[in-house]
Amino acid sequence: MIRYPVATEKTMRMIEFENTLVFVVDRTDDKKKIKEEVEKMFNVKVDKVRTLIDRKGKKRAFVKLAKEYRAADVAAKLGLM
Repeated sequence: MIRYPVATEKTMRMIEFENTLVFVVDRTDDKKKIKEEVEKMFNVKVDKVRTLIDRKGKKRAFVKLAKEYRAADVAAKLGLM
């Protein structure tokens, strides 16, 4: 389950230059489940999902969108930009 998007300077650069969104997700979610949820929620196609558990124990998902979709458009819908 996607909890919330991450909005830092680094993630804003990732949105603009790498077409990647960053979310904090439930630790029990796997990459396939994250991919399906993002595609369903935002009506986009996901190219790749990477995950990371940070120092605070939160799981972050780095979701790279397919070339035909723009992460900046999704970020604008979320109110990040």
